[in-house]
Amino acid sequence: MIELDTVTKTFKRHRVLDAVSTSFADGDRVALIGSNGAGKTTLIRCLLGEYKCLGDVRINGMDPTLKRREVLAKVGFVPQLPPPLKMPVGELIRFAASVSHADPADMENVSATLGLDIAAIRHQPFVKLSGGQKQKLLIGIALGRDCDALIMDEPAANLDPESRQSFFKLLAERQNGTVMLISSHRLDEIAALVNRVVELDQGQIVLDDHVADAVDLDAELACTIRLSRKEDAFGRALTEWGFNDIGDGLTWNGSVAGPDRLRFLGMVSRYAGILAGLELQEGGRA
Repeated sequence: MIELDTVTKTFKRHRVLDAVSTSFADGDRVALIGSNGAGKTTLIRCLLGEYKCLGDVRINGMDPTLKRREVLAKVGFVPQLPPPLKMPVGELIRFAASVSHADPADMENVSATLGLDIAAIRHQPFVKLSGGQKQKLLIGIALGRDCDALIMDEPAANLDPESRQSFFKLLAERQNGTVMLISSHRLDEIAALVNRVVELDQGQIVLDDHVADAVDLDAELACTIRLSRKEDAFGRALTEWGFNDIGDGLTWNGSVAGPDRLRFLGMVSRYAGILAGLELQEGGRA
């Protein structure tokens, strides 16, 4: 349970959060949206105890600034910008596991599910990893623990389609017993992940709406695409999504994670002029 009561934060006379009051319960998957400067990142930092603020912030009844160690032990956090840590990967995992009373093997297993080979990078400094590797490791650390809340800032931004599909399935395993707060400046990127939308504007909540659970997080859609002519650029895009050319360059088979369907269709729409057919159906790989 996360509770916010008239939370206000000011920087140099500029009020970034203005009397924000709301609460999030287990099973809430919340899209925290708003333009740059709306207050999303500041709100997250108040929840993590990084900022002191006026008003009251409680996670499981505890103030994160006063009980930060206890609160963070039960919060999985995925930042938008990876921290510039020079710590080797193996040491980082051991440290993260120790402060959250978790098993390092669980964090490594989640990372492996996302396609990250920990053994190959164990001795590399975190800061030297690629953007995708950093994101997979941070998700592995966040989800490889027993947590009551997941706070994620653009969590799938650097993931390839196959890793995104694995990520959605991992979220599905936690969707009923965890509060999920997913921050983004674009609702269409995360719409299928959430059942509630909270919009901030100039530090205030201007929208708080519950939405229907239209998509299962672990749903997988079989897809067949037929083209009127071969197009190499489209072929490369489909290959990145894990699709297979059945041999003539005109028909492609693959699968799309249910929560990624809008993102996938947005990519396909760029090649609408050469589409001869598109089929999506529940049930996995075509």
